[in-house]
Amino acid sequence: MILVFEVLLVITSAILILLVLLHKGRGGGLSDMFGGGVSSTLGGSSVAERNLDRFTVGVGVIWFSCIVALGLLMAYST
Repeated sequence: MILVFEVLLVITSAILILLVLLHKGRGGGLSDMFGGGVSSTLGGSSVAERNLDRFTVGVGVIWFSCIVALGLLMAYST
C-alpha cells in the first residue's frame, strides 16, 4: 500500500511542477526579472486560466493527501 502512495506522490509531484510552470506570471516576482512583466494584462483571466487553476488545486489536494496518507501509514505500520 505504501508503494502505491509513493508512486502516486511522484506522479502528482511531476504534474504539479508542470502545472505551476504553465501559469502566467502575476508580476512583481521572479518572472519580471526575466522579461515576464513586459506583457500587458487584458483585464481578466480566461476560461483556460481558470480551468488551469482548478486543475492545479485538484492535483495539489491529491498530492497533499498522499503525503498525509504516507505519513500515517509509515507511523502506524508494524
